[in-house]
Amino acid sequence: MCIYSLKNNQLNASDYFYSTYLKQKYNAVVFFNLVIPVIARYDKRYIDHKISIKMNNEPISTQQLKLTAEEKYREELQRLQDADTQRRPQGWQLSAYAVRDFILGNEKLNVQKKFYGDDALVDRALVTLMGNQGLMLVGEPGTAKSMLSELFSAAISGNSQLTIQGTAGTTEDHIKYSWNYALLLSEGPSDKSLIPSPLFYAMKQGQIARFEEITRCPPEIQDVLVSLMSEKQMMIPEMGQDFSLHAQQGFNLIATANLRDRGVHEMSAALKRRFNFETVKPIKNRDFEIQLVQLQLKQQIGDLYSELTVQPAVIELLVTIFNELRTGQSLQGANLKTPDAVMSTAEAVNIAHAASLQAIYLDDGVLKAQHIAQQLIGVVFKDNPEDAKRLRYYLDSVVKERARQDTDWKAFYDASRAFE
Repeated sequence: MCIYSLKNNQLNASDYFYSTYLKQKYNAVVFFNLVIPVIARYDKRYIDHKISIKMNNEPISTQQLKLTAEEKYREELQRLQDADTQRRPQGWQLSAYAVRDFILGNEKLNVQKKFYGDDALVDRALVTLMGNQGLMLVGEPGTAKSMLSELFSAAISGNSQLTIQGTAGTTEDHIKYSWNYALLLSEGPSDKSLIPSPLFYAMKQGQIARFEEITRCPPEIQDVLVSLMSEKQMMIPEMGQDFSLHAQQGFNLIATANLRDRGVHEMSAALKRRFNFETVKPIKNRDFEIQLVQLQLKQQIGDLYSELTVQPAVIELLVTIFNELRTGQSLQGANLKTPDAVMSTAEAVNIAHAASLQAIYLDDGVLKAQHIAQQLIGVVFKDNPEDAKRLRYYLDSVVKERARQDTDWKAFYDASRAFE
């Protein structure tokens, strides 16, 4: 399917419609955020070029940088749906058993494990989402909170894109609805002039909405959710005193919040009572973390993995560094100064990915310890200048000693002199 844009923006504001409308009208995934015009209302001489819209049942483009969970795991979701014989909660596409299998894996159905953490947390979260409370996932940055919320919404609703990103600039309009003011002035308040938010659409369709980093929003904006989560309805006074949107079966909200971060606000007690809190903790098992980083690296680098030689000792070195700096203790039991920078498993995967690209495109295709050292700079120097001193202490007290006995640690230590 294709629609068209216009030359020189020669159109009235009332002739625009939004990507949200496309999703509702055509069940389409839109690859741009700009408003676009309705083609049928224009003379052909104004047409400039085509804008492609991928329908949900069309093949996925290999050029797309990031697939949504429902696109990436489409075949797994279909297998789970075909084999699902358990009772499904109202408004859900899968049973709770199938959703759990989608997240934690099912070998018989060839469904891979996607969340590596507390399995019991997934069960508790499912129970929460079946009830009236919202689900609040909290934890340190990089503990897969957003990924987990995306997996839940993809499995339960088949749509993980109804997302609000919390920022200091988030307004009430982003949470509830806004207006096409040209249509509002010409025709008055109506369904046509109303621009629904992702939360509005989730309530209307009975789906899961996601609110990322909710604590970055000012408290007065956060509290807009209090009445919405309590009453499960949204009043729209502009369209009449009695006009309101009632949430349909299947609606719920998954929010995420970082425990240790800058620029965050405390949630009110009233809002906290509308959510059940689950803490997503970092991985503590070093051997398990090594396996996870290797698996995630293979998935992220894709077809290039065949051109890369990954030495297990280098991945072990990377995970060991992150594990020691995160916990503040070396493998030998020595106390260390922990940096303010986030030393999460997700950051370790990012460094492994960047180092691998460096090895492929700027070296001989072999992932080496010096590649890890060079990419580590961007992580450690990200937050606090004092972190450089803490890393230098770690290098001189722990890494230097290991460098005398191991060639990989020596290569890392030599390359890390760039930190000075």
